[in-house]
Amino acid sequence: MSWITWGLILTGVGLNAAAQLLLKVATRPLAHFSDFNVHTLSASAAILFGSLPFWGGMFCYAASVCVWLAALTKAPVSTAYPMLSLGYVVVAGVSVLWLGETLSSAKVLGIALICVGVILVSRSSA
Repeated sequence: MSWITWGLILTGVGLNAAAQLLLKVATRPLAHFSDFNVHTLSASAAILFGSLPFWGGMFCYAASVCVWLAALTKAPVSTAYPMLSLGYVVVAGVSVLWLGETLSSAKVLGIALICVGVILVSRSSA
């Protein structure tokens, strides 16, 4: 695959990961809701719709779909699709640095196995 194809795949993965992280930030003000009902749903929607991270996440999702479609025109889906799992790696790393989350040794091992799998898929021939 060409560098452009790899760039499209990695950009799509990055945009998808950014969307997840922004949506997590957008939902932090919702943590105090203990119930799920009509009142909390409408209050949650009002909070989210007024949130810049929410709209940033939605934009990243839309952009990631557009970039992903471009990537799929150039790459075999059997190679491109497993690359989406790199999003787990990105989200885990950034969530530790930006959101103050922690990673257990089991999560670190799982992330390492994902990386090994991605390397194997990317190096295999069509």
